[in-house]
Amino acid sequence: MITQKDLDNLITRIQKLEDFVYKKKLINKNKSSESFSGATGGIRFLSIKKYFTNKHSLKEVRAELAKNGYHYSSQAIDIALSRASKPGNLLVALKEKGKKMYVTRK
Repeated sequence: MITQKDLDNLITRIQKLEDFVYKKKLINKNKSSESFSGATGGIRFLSIKKYFTNKHSLKEVRAELAKNGYHYSSQAIDIALSRASKPGNLLVALKEKGKKMYVTRK
């Protein structure tokens, strides 16, 4: 038999879990450009700015990252793009005329 005290304890625990999860979602939504560090952070930053709504090559992505203060080698950016374009991640890689193009996954 469940008592009122047991129910109150369960409600309190559920409320704490909901508060934790909700606050975590708010923190993730409110990331500023300062929290996007490294080449991978630069890719996420461009994605949030809707840069990948059109197809872009590695060279174009590297130039756009440089405009936003992310100065990394082509190899570092290529690795970040490759990781971001794996199944289930935010980008998809397409081949056009022998070049990889990156665009937002739908």
